[in-house]
Order: sequence, then C-alpha cells, then structure tokens
Amino acid sequence: MKHISIVLSTIITAIVLTSCGRSNKTITAATPTPLENIKEKATTVVKEEIPEAPKAPENTKVVAEKIEMIKETPAVEIPTPEVIEVVKDKVETTIPSPTIAYPNHNNFGNLLARHVSSQGNVNYNGFKSNWNDLRAYIKELGEITPTDEWSNEDKLAYWMNAYNAMTVDLILRNQPISSIKDIKDPWGQRLWKLGSKWYNLNQIEHEILRKMGDARIHFGINCASFSCPPLSNEAFTADKVDNQLEQLAKAFVNDTKRNTITANSINISKIFSWFSKDFKTNGSVIDFLNKYSDTHIASNAKKGYRDYDWTLNK
Repeated sequence: MKHISIVLSTIITAIVLTSCGRSNKTITAATPTPLENIKEKATTVVKEEIPEAPKAPENTKVVAEKIEMIKETPAVEIPTPEVIEVVKDKVETTIPSPTIAYPNHNNFGNLLARHVSSQGNVNYNGFKSNWNDLRAYIKELGEITPTDEWSNEDKLAYWMNAYNAMTVDLILRNQPISSIKDIKDPWGQRLWKLGSKWYNLNQIEHEILRKMGDARIHFGINCASFSCPPLSNEAFTADKVDNQLEQLAKAFVNDTKRNTITANSINISKIFSWFSKDFKTNGSVIDFLNKYSDTHIASNAKKGYRDYDWTLNK
C-alpha cells in the first residue's frame, strides 16, 4: 500500500506541475514526466503488490464426472461386533497350534504283532531277536514324555505301552526264568529313564495309571504271567485306546480260563480283590462285572477268588 501512495503522490505532483507549466511559463525547473510513463510505472507497482487472483475451478463437466465416479464406488460396510467375533473365531481355529511331539507307538505295535499270539502267548525268544528295536522304543519313550498338552487318551496309551514294553524288557534281562517272581523285586527295580526320572513298574502302575481313575487299565497292562489279562498283540494309541480297553475288559471278564461266572455264583480273578477299590468307584465289584459279563450276575451272588498262576505267559 505504501507503493500505491507514492504512485498517487507522483501522479498528483505531475498533474500539478503540468498545470503550473501551462499557466505560468516562468516555472521551468522541473521537467514534466510523460503521462504514459507514469501509468506504466503505476501498473508495474500494482502488479507486484497485489497477488494474482486464484484460478477458476475445473470446468463443470470434469466435476460432474468425478461426482458420478464417487457415487458408483461401493460403500465399505463396517462389520458388527457379532460378525467380528465370528471372524475372530474362524481365524483362531485356522491358526496351527505349536507342534506337539508324541512317540511312535507303531514301532512297539509291530513287535507285538510279530511276537504275541491272539491269545496273549508271548514269544520271548522272538522278542530277544529284536531286543534292539524294543530298547529303541523305550529310549524314544524316555525322550518324549507326556506334557500338559497331551490328552488323557494320549497319556493312557503312553503309560500302558511303557509298562508292557518294560515288562518284556525285564524278562529279557533275566532269562532264562519260568516266572516273573524268579526275579528279585521285579516291580521295584528302577531300570528305565523317562525324561529326567528313573522309573520302576510299581510307580507306573500305582502312582500314575491307577490315579487316572480308569479301572480298565488292569486289563491293559500285563505282568508276564498266565493269570494276568493277556498281553494285547497291538499297541495302544490315543485314537483307539477307549475301544481297546472296552474289548480287553469284556474278553477278560468272560474268559473261562481266568473267571467262572454264573448267575448266582462267581469264582473270579484275584485282580478284583487286590484292586477292589478301583472297581467300586460306581458301585460294587459285581456291578462292574455286569457291565461286561455275558451272564447277568445277581447282586447277592456267592463270590470266591481263583488262585493266581504266576507261570510265564509264553
């Protein structure tokens, strides 16, 4: 604005001087500036002082086209909390969980199928020819022990297989024998390391398996004796262990070589006496037997126990 004032002042002065020159020819000191030069200077100053006006907006056609494009763009739907929860659940179920290690029970199953008959007779000489394979399996059990992530079925299969494999290993270590009782303290020897601990057969049976609360384990583990429930010729696996124990329980209860059952009188294995507490969790021992017996037993049936034959089950 200061420059505009100076310009205006200059114009006024020029006009005055011009007028004076026309009216009084004696004033000749100042040479008048041509009006065209004054206008040119004034225009230059004003342009430098006043900023350029903003450009006009885009033409109407371009603006209209952009509006149509916006209208045609599909709106983004914001999911509801319920939808978010469903998606979250699906994502969580598809994320793979950390890998959990399990021993390969098939290795033991192959040995059992090869050296145990369908009646449970064990070919210990055959096992001895594959003793390295048996020990490799036990070593694997020692390297991969149950964790909290394992299911109850995985743990059952692991500990029953461990008990049976170790029992066979115990017999092989002490051959020739005619009974497991020929071995000094057979169930108390800590011969097998699982993880960081050394185990004996008593620990596995009484401190682990029995505490799992399933009386059927007594038909799954084998004490290498004739009166024991026969050793199965297949390994236990988590996906089949419940069905396997059901079949073994039914087979043992109805095995006339080990139990004699009639409606009013039973002469049964001492297993039902030694571990009666395990078989009474849902009633009496007779109630348990009736779950599997082909002959229904009266609740007041006369009860007796057979002598136990500790002869080697070969």
